[in-house]
Amino acid sequence: MTSKLTALLPDLAPWRSSRDFRVLWVQGLVTYLGSVMALIALPLQIKELTGSPLAVGVMGAVELVPLVVFGLYGGALADAVDRRRVIVLTEAGLGLLAAVLLVNALLPSPLLWPLYVVAGGVAALAGLQRPALDSLLARIVPHGQLAAAAALNALRWQAGAIAGPALAGLVVAYAGNVPAYATTVVCFCASVLMCRRLSPVPPVEHAAKPSLRGIAEGARYAWSRPVLLGTYAIDLAAMLFAFPNTIFPFLADELDADWSLGLMYSAGAVGSLVVSLTSGWVSRTRRHGLLVVFGAAGWGLAVAAAGWTSQIWLVLACLALAGAGDMLSGLGRTTIWNQTIPDRLRGRLAGIEVLSYSIGPQLGQVRAGAMAGWTGARPAVWTGGVACVAAVGLLTAALPGLVGYDARTDEDALRRAEEGNGPRAEEGNGPRAEEDGRPRTEQGDRLHVEEGEGPRPEAPTPT
Repeated sequence: MTSKLTALLPDLAPWRSSRDFRVLWVQGLVTYLGSVMALIALPLQIKELTGSPLAVGVMGAVELVPLVVFGLYGGALADAVDRRRVIVLTEAGLGLLAAVLLVNALLPSPLLWPLYVVAGGVAALAGLQRPALDSLLARIVPHGQLAAAAALNALRWQAGAIAGPALAGLVVAYAGNVPAYATTVVCFCASVLMCRRLSPVPPVEHAAKPSLRGIAEGARYAWSRPVLLGTYAIDLAAMLFAFPNTIFPFLADELDADWSLGLMYSAGAVGSLVVSLTSGWVSRTRRHGLLVVFGAAGWGLAVAAAGWTSQIWLVLACLALAGAGDMLSGLGRTTIWNQTIPDRLRGRLAGIEVLSYSIGPQLGQVRAGAMAGWTGARPAVWTGGVACVAAVGLLTAALPGLVGYDARTDEDALRRAEEGNGPRAEEGNGPRAEEDGRPRTEQGDRLHVEEGEGPRPEAPTPT
């Protein structure tokens, strides 16, 4: 019995073998705890200034174009330059934008337009940063540890996502926006210092300069792989139709439970945490496409149930179940990406990945905000969940290769396993158990709590 329980616990192999994985794991947690203050304070501040659900949802539209443009360029940039430099500079820029929010909140009469300007700026910087972060993992963690590394990164996100929103909700409710934004600034200062401790991550030999041709090459590769297309399309549909976070303040009002706002933001992370704490089985799973499909469908069903019920504790329970579904889907997506994409294209494909799991929440904010203004918050939530389930079913039928994905037989996965961890392993910078046991690693979440990237570091709103 003890051995069976132990098998369910998270696999700590990436943590033990990589110093940089440990540094970035801690850095990401610090960033998230600070970012979540702004994630909750910003929509509440817009709500206070306008009283309009649509005004809150418009943030998604403001972020969309910068995210698309800079996300694609950031993918090409990550393949061509030192990724650590990209991460440090963009992290510093995100900290400066948090400072703008703080200064605006200190004004006698805070202005509305800087909130949208900052949201667009964060989307641009997040688009540049995220591909560099995401493209590191497969190069610095052994191929056999990729699923375990994804689960550990998710566990980090959940640790912050459970405590952070609940704490942030109390801070914003009882102390106001200024302390929330000040916390964000301090956390980003600490994050930059930690990122500077990382080793350089130079591009592969003869890497092409960022160009439209290079971006197009990455897009053609993604289009030629039905499995990749399926991961992108299903996550995009799930977030477009069933991303309710932006209208949580209005849902709390309708349920006459203002005290529950922070719990709504953190409930999804509770469900995700349960999955992560029992994720030992993920390292032994080979049918990751099934995780994507069933996880996304479960997300939609749980969101629909959250909109149907008027009992606040049932709403919170449904949101927790939604988080568990999103976590399963996120683990499946991340593992497929890292197992199949060649290193020379990883940055550009990471740029496409950013779009696939970030555009959906941005458009979802607009959809949810507009519909909530027309029908109320609860109908906007449950109809989105139903639409999500229908979309997942249609996409699964159209792209059967995703459901059939098996890491033991997929040609791209087998080829990537033979390649190992790319050039840096050959240079002595990859996994080096015989020297210091320190392969390199990935990511920190941005000012931009990806809303939920089970792990969804969700949207590039200052979070």
